[in-house]
Amino acid sequence: MISVEKYEGLTARIAIVNEEIKKQDIEFYLFIPGELPFSKKVLNEDEFYNNVLANTRTYFTSENHLPLVHSRLASRDKLPSDKYRVSLSLYAYQYALSLEKTTHRFFDTVADVKEEEAVEQLEFITDMAVEILRRLRRYVPKEESLFKYYNNIDNYLSWLTEQRFLSLVSHMPRSAVFKPINEQLIAFCKSEAAYRIERNYNSEKAQVDSTRMVNKMRLARRLIEYPVTIRQRDLVLGQTLNKVTKGTATGLVMIVVTVALIHMRDFLGEITLSFILAMAGTYALREIFKDDLRDVLWRWIRRGRPKWRKLFTDPTSGQRIGSQLEWLDYIPFDKLPDEVRKKRKGKLRQREEFVVRMKMITQMSTTKFLSGYDMTREVLRIDFRPFSRLMARGKERFYSLNDGKVVRESIDKRHQFNLIAKQKSPNGIVTLQRWKITVNRSKIVDVEEVF
Repeated sequence: MISVEKYEGLTARIAIVNEEIKKQDIEFYLFIPGELPFSKKVLNEDEFYNNVLANTRTYFTSENHLPLVHSRLASRDKLPSDKYRVSLSLYAYQYALSLEKTTHRFFDTVADVKEEEAVEQLEFITDMAVEILRRLRRYVPKEESLFKYYNNIDNYLSWLTEQRFLSLVSHMPRSAVFKPINEQLIAFCKSEAAYRIERNYNSEKAQVDSTRMVNKMRLARRLIEYPVTIRQRDLVLGQTLNKVTKGTATGLVMIVVTVALIHMRDFLGEITLSFILAMAGTYALREIFKDDLRDVLWRWIRRGRPKWRKLFTDPTSGQRIGSQLEWLDYIPFDKLPDEVRKKRKGKLRQREEFVVRMKMITQMSTTKFLSGYDMTREVLRIDFRPFSRLMARGKERFYSLNDGKVVRESIDKRHQFNLIAKQKSPNGIVTLQRWKITVNRSKIVDVEEVF
C-alpha cells in the first residue's frame, strides 16, 4: 500500500507499508515539468539522492487500536525498563499516527458527505480517542523508574488529542447539526487541559508560551518515535569497482600515451624542442581524456546495478532484520516501460519532461520483528526546494468582469509534477499508481491521486 501527501512546505511524503511480505519491489518515476531548466548539471544522480530524498522506517500495524493493547497493557509495568519504554512508545506512536490520519481524512471528505455522515465520523473519532486514552491511564506504572516514560507519553498524547480536536472544531461547518458534537469536543479539550495542569506535566512558562509548548511537544514526539524507529545504515555500493575502473582508465590512457611517445621518438629523432612540445601536448591530451574515459567506463559498468544498500536493525534487540537495494537514474521518456508510459498518458508536452527513476528492492526477516508486529512502514520524503529555485519569480495577472467592473487578480505560477509508483508483488502482479503534485515557489499546493 502506497500513499502520497504534502508534508511541510516544499516536502512531499510517500508512505510505503510492507504488508506482511518478506520481499518488496517498488519503482517510482518522478516527471519534472519541461519548462523547468532541470538537468544533470543542476543535480547529478548522487546529489539528487543525498539532497532531495530522505527516509525513515518504523514498525507498523493497520489496526486502529494498536497491537498488545488489550492483552499486554495491564502487565507493562512488569517489564524491564527498556522493554516497557518500547512497548509504551509503540502504543503512543500508533495512536498518534491513527489520530492524525483520521482527522486529515475528515478534513478532506467533510465537504463531500452529508452532514449526518460527517457527525458520525466525528463521533467515531471522539469515541476512539477517549477509549484509547482511558485504556492508557487505567494502568499507571508503580515503579518510579517507569513513571517518567509514562508521564512523557501521557502528556504528549493529551496535548496532541486536544490540538487535533481543536482543529476539527475550527474546520467544522457552521450548522446546527454540528452544535452538540462541537460542544462535546470543546468540553473534552477543556478537561484535557485541566488534566495536564492537575498532573503538573508542564511548567507555567510553557503553558503561557505557545512556541515553547510546541517545541517541547515536538521533542516529546521524537522521544516517542525513537524506540520504534528501525535503525538503518547506508552503504554506497561499487566503491572497490570504482577504484578498479579508475585504474583501468588510467592504464588504457597510459598505453596510448606510451605508444604515441615511441612513434614521436622515431619520427622526430633525439630530444629536441619539437619533441618536448609534442610530448607536452600528448600529456595534456592524456589529462583531458583520462577523466572522460573513466566516466564513460564507470557509467557502462554501473548501468543496471544497485547504487546503495540500506541495512536495517531492530532498535531493541540489535538484530539485523532486513536490507534494501536502491537505484536512482535519469532516463529519457522513450526508455520508460510501456505500462509506465501508458499510465503517464504521454503526449508531446510530456515527452519534454525530465524523468527520475527510483527503485527499491526490500527484503525483511519478519520472524525477527518486535513481538506483535509483522509489518513496517517506510516514509520517503521528497524535497522540492531544488526545483522551486528553478521556478520564475512573479505572478500572472487574471482579469474578469464583476458587475460590469474589471477585476484584476494575482495568480501564483504553479508547476505540475507527476509521480508514478510501480509495485511488483511476489506473485508477479504489477500495480501502478499515479499522483499529480502541484508546486509553487513556496509550498506544495496540492497532491491528487489520478485513477
